Amino acid sequence: MGSINSSNRRRRMSGSLDLSLPQREELSVGNQSTGSAGDEREGQETVEVTAHDSDSSTDLSAILAYLIRSGQVRLLSTDPDDDEYASEEECFDKSQKPVADSNPDTSRIKNNDIYEEIMLRSGRSSALDKSHSTVTHMIYKRQIGMKNHGNFTPSDRRVICKPFLPNFCETIGCYRQKVFCGTYSVDGNIFLAASQDHNIRVYDTRDDEFNLMKVIRARDVGWSVLDTAFSPDGNYVAYSSWSDSIHLCNVYGEEEVHQSLLMMPTENSFCIFSLMFSSDNREILGGANDGNLYVYDRDNGRRSLKIDAHDDDVNAVAFADDNSQILFSGGDDGLIKVWDRRMLREESPVPVGALAGHYDGITYIDSKGDARYLLSNSKDQTMKLWDIRSLSSKNAVEQTKKAVSKQRWDYRWQQVPKKMHVKPRLEGDTSLMTYRGHSVLHTLIRCRFSPKFSTGQRYVYTGCALGNIVVYDTLSGDIVRKLEGHRSCVRDVNWHPFENNIVSASWDGTLRKWMYVSPDKYEDLQDPCLRPSSSEDESGEDEDGGRRQSVQQRQQKRKRSMSSSSCYEHIKHKGLFD
Repeated sequence: MGSINSSNRRRRMSGSLDLSLPQREELSVGNQSTGSAGDEREGQETVEVTAHDSDSSTDLSAILAYLIRSGQVRLLSTDPDDDEYASEEECFDKSQKPVADSNPDTSRIKNNDIYEEIMLRSGRSSALDKSHSTVTHMIYKRQIGMKNHGNFTPSDRRVICKPFLPNFCETIGCYRQKVFCGTYSVDGNIFLAASQDHNIRVYDTRDDEFNLMKVIRARDVGWSVLDTAFSPDGNYVAYSSWSDSIHLCNVYGEEEVHQSLLMMPTENSFCIFSLMFSSDNREILGGANDGNLYVYDRDNGRRSLKIDAHDDDVNAVAFADDNSQILFSGGDDGLIKVWDRRMLREESPVPVGALAGHYDGITYIDSKGDARYLLSNSKDQTMKLWDIRSLSSKNAVEQTKKAVSKQRWDYRWQQVPKKMHVKPRLEGDTSLMTYRGHSVLHTLIRCRFSPKFSTGQRYVYTGCALGNIVVYDTLSGDIVRKLEGHRSCVRDVNWHPFENNIVSASWDGTLRKWMYVSPDKYEDLQDPCLRPSSSEDESGEDEDGGRRQSVQQRQQKRKRSMSSSSCYEHIKHKGLFD
């Protein structure tokens, strides 16, 4: 998950290094400062060095390789074309916004099946049908009985709701430490938030409310809870951290269930960065910092599979569809690999293929749910859409590995090099679309497809290191909404599966819900937590006491204020999502 593979680095440096005491102390100090950047890897990277005789040149090479890849040493070249990051001035300043693509290349996606599919599902006219219906025409046809026996179809509802994309937020929770994860359950009735204070908060979200149900105190946590996942039935939640185990907890019931599921790793410092339940609820898939995929069998109560998947950390995993036979994994080697469970052998794992085209490591992947398409977020500041029927060639895989190996910056604490934004398409890149306009820094920022029910997956969206939520049109690549309001990195973002709201989890310690509000209601509904000096932030009250009460008061005020809003009433009560 960091710039280099910690396990590979440990293997390279586990041999005895002939260092003097001052040198060892200096290397140790450098490691501590590296870990203080605030990434999930903080406090977990150590270099064990013992002093006895060995080959000096080998030792120095290993040390130099480590220092270069960790960003503590940079090699300068006399040829300015060879040194892409020779000057700090060539990195974007923190205040500069990411560069959006003014003319996205849509040539590939227009020739793919997904183009026609999303056009139809999202209610837009077919690429073959040039008759564009307006909302007025749709209402007229319904009135005279020409629209599906007088009813709106799902695609009709998506067309009507298009103008009402979320544009306003209210703060659900203000916590004392960074919020890392925020996830809706499959039915949207439960929301889960995990923060660096080791607490996992479970909210009841029925009836458009966010009522705190319970707080789970995470166990065996190193640095923070890094990922969470709901079971398909919504009865259990799993979470991971820097630990040899993932943990399983119950959502409902008075009696607490808190099980430790041992992964049995071989690394001393181990972490599952990404995890996911299978659709049949029997297995949990995880990707780890040792480059392996892990599958835990819940029926047998043990790890059933360990796959040597990537040359670097595995930052993201996903099941391709409800069948749970096809797996996706993405790592710091810049590759996305496709695996077939029916062909997997632990002793000699061979992927079905790979998707290559990113210049840097993968931070997250999201499956469209049809075993064909997936979305990836990367440290190269792009998000890409892929069709797994178009796997990359061996040459493309090598080109990606070469590009990743040339990176001399660390996304955890350095700013983005300017040349990262002008990179051409890599040779052999088979992605359908590339989305630019968000910032991927500091942590593993997530990206997702918008819900099928309410949007027809018309959009793809992602968090942003600048505190924004960026929503792109899936087919055009244009930014259709940029939601600004957080004061720090938005690591996780989740769209309600059936309603028109988005919840963001940010490192500014807040959890926020974004919804559509008519512009003339902004002043009445202004959220106190958005003000620079919030009394709630300074009060020091317990977030599960006074702060929860203030959130409920704001929710009641919002409902009273919006009772006269025709847009809100039309969406909520006229059955558009029924």
